[in-house]
Amino acid sequence: MKINSIACVVTGERAVALKKYELEYENKGTLVKITRGGICGSDLHYYQHGRVGSYPVKMPMILGHEVIGIVEKSSAPSLAPGMAVAINPSKPCLKCEYCLEGNTNQCLNMRFFGSAMYFPHVDGGFTQYKIVENEQCIPFNPAVSGNVIVFAEPLAVAIHAVNQAGSVKGKRVFVSGVGPIGCLVVAAAKALGAEEIVATDISERCLQLARAMGADNTFTADAPALAGYESGKGFFDVAFEASGHPASIKRCVQVTRAKGHVVQVGMGGATAEIPLMALIAKEINLIGTFRFTEEFNTAVQWLEEKKINPLPLLSAEYRFEDFQQALNFAADKSAASKVQLVFA
Repeated sequence: MKINSIACVVTGERAVALKKYELEYENKGTLVKITRGGICGSDLHYYQHGRVGSYPVKMPMILGHEVIGIVEKSSAPSLAPGMAVAINPSKPCLKCEYCLEGNTNQCLNMRFFGSAMYFPHVDGGFTQYKIVENEQCIPFNPAVSGNVIVFAEPLAVAIHAVNQAGSVKGKRVFVSGVGPIGCLVVAAAKALGAEEIVATDISERCLQLARAMGADNTFTADAPALAGYESGKGFFDVAFEASGHPASIKRCVQVTRAKGHVVQVGMGGATAEIPLMALIAKEINLIGTFRFTEEFNTAVQWLEEKKINPLPLLSAEYRFEDFQQALNFAADKSAASKVQLVFA
């Protein structure tokens, strides 16, 4: 099932487009002119399969949750017209028990861009204009290139994943599966002081990117040398599993030392085989990670300060009118890492 789910405002007249949004605006929130967006794996799942996990698309839905833009007008005095902003795609209710605890990524009523979790679905940001809550707009220095700042959302996911393991400063880190998120986990762990980072993948192209993002050593997933990391109850203090493949999950448990942490980043299928005996005997902490909380602001700051350079991951840029072509290229994992849409 393929869903033609982009609904860009293409009227030919900017004034007509703005009028439509101003009628909905009613002096609340912020109207943003979208300038750039990154295509995520979940966007591809919706496009190719009509669902993500157990959430099928039941109605037309605008994709996209990695977007930046320019403020057109806002009810917040701090958000002046013309200001460059990264848009946090999370809109938690701030009222449920998890929000009140500060765990907004676990919100019971989350409205996340481009998600079919609820019906009606929540439209995403792949549109020329978008009305958002003022709090979702994070200003950034316009001197920083938009193709850098648009990495804020996936970088926030990676920073949150690393934070789930506690401090990685001075620790030995293993990352299994270095697609875009895995590579950003490598970069985040490096930035947070990891002593040594080893990455594995089935793709040599991905391993090259992992090295560019800060991995100290890389191996193909079936490399015999990896067996050496399993001796003595494991070698690594922390392992990040970012592929979701059962063999990868097993490897992470095998190479993690007793009392270490395995952070499950990759979603994979609905179920996975976990080597429970090794997990129990080595008293390994198995930790899930989901989206982010305050890490979105941290990601914008890191990108502004050039603490991380995400551009090795940028494979191609397409005009938004060529959205289907962009999706098809992004789906080619032999050639593409991150693909961005340019709106303005």
